[in-house]
Amino acid sequence: MADTRPAALSAVAVLLLAAGGWAAYSTDLLRTHPAQAITTSIKTGTASVTRMDVRQQNSVFGTLGYAGNYSVIAPTGPAASGGATGSASVITWLPTAGATVTRGEPAYATGGQPVPLFYGARPAWRDMVPGIAPGRDVRQLQRNLAVLGYGSGLGLVADGQFGTATELAVERWQHATGLPVTGTVPLGQVVFLPGPLLVSQQVAAVGGPVPNGTPIVQGTSTRPVVQLALDPSAVPTVRRGNRIIVTLPDGSADPGVITQVSRVAQIPPSGSQSQQGSGNQQPPTVPVTARLLHPARGALDQAQVQVAITSAEDRGVLAVPITALLPQPGGRFAVVVVSSTAGRTVRRTVPVQTGLFDDVAGVVEVSGPGLAAGQHVAVPSP
Repeated sequence: MADTRPAALSAVAVLLLAAGGWAAYSTDLLRTHPAQAITTSIKTGTASVTRMDVRQQNSVFGTLGYAGNYSVIAPTGPAASGGATGSASVITWLPTAGATVTRGEPAYATGGQPVPLFYGARPAWRDMVPGIAPGRDVRQLQRNLAVLGYGSGLGLVADGQFGTATELAVERWQHATGLPVTGTVPLGQVVFLPGPLLVSQQVAAVGGPVPNGTPIVQGTSTRPVVQLALDPSAVPTVRRGNRIIVTLPDGSADPGVITQVSRVAQIPPSGSQSQQGSGNQQPPTVPVTARLLHPARGALDQAQVQVAITSAEDRGVLAVPITALLPQPGGRFAVVVVSSTAGRTVRRTVPVQTGLFDDVAGVVEVSGPGLAAGQHVAVPSP
């Protein structure tokens, strides 16, 4: 059984105070023999002792968003002038904010010709033509042509070498998409990004010139994530792989997992100039990122969500409501087991050892002499 943590004890103190009069009830118990029935004016009820999985959870607020920040950048330099997006070209189409651009779809268009999105972590930096030195850019091109079906029957292999099979696959692709059929890929004819693009902003304007070497469209990936800003004192119990439950704005819950915990605390930017002048500074927080395991389509970007973070878990243990705990001398706890014998209600005080506290579910892991699942313990009534 895990040891009781100080953070959990503070939560218990708050819950006990909120119970209203439960502390006074416990004082009466200390003056009563454990085996005797207890008479008290405090209104109480009962709750079951349950065998269950207890998770140590903390509830915090987070922000729903999307992973990554990407820019579609116009090519620059002399090599760009030979492609469909030369510096003198005019932007004729841009995707709107909120649109999703996937593999093979146009990221923008110049001179009436689309500039498609291909998946790849390495941006294009040169013309891709037969005979160039093997490279990762060529390998990315080959993989995309194969996925889109343009390498079928050609023996196309993603080996980074721009050979005959690659040239023929490029010609197929160019013919199918209305691009000049050259068998070569000038710099600027495709855009490489790690994955699908969720457009957040048009930086350039339709009808204007292609900005040489600057962003045209900005966006993110389509993978929903939750961004958290945790107090540094809570970070030691939060690790990559910890499970979370995210309560979305519509009230539904979605499981997730912590994917990144920053090693550096950051000071949030000051709000207004008056705050800056007064010297009021927000305390530092640690950025934490989590991904949703079953993300819903059309999730609201930048929506506030409630996140329950699981930092530890004990399976198949006895648990009672946290409000059932009675403080005892020496920082220990007890519960009052309520039973019925011969039509008479009997209460006995059972010292317990506490384990994990689930502040979200309001339960605590306990063990004690004679304590068993199905028994009932006293709790304060509302």
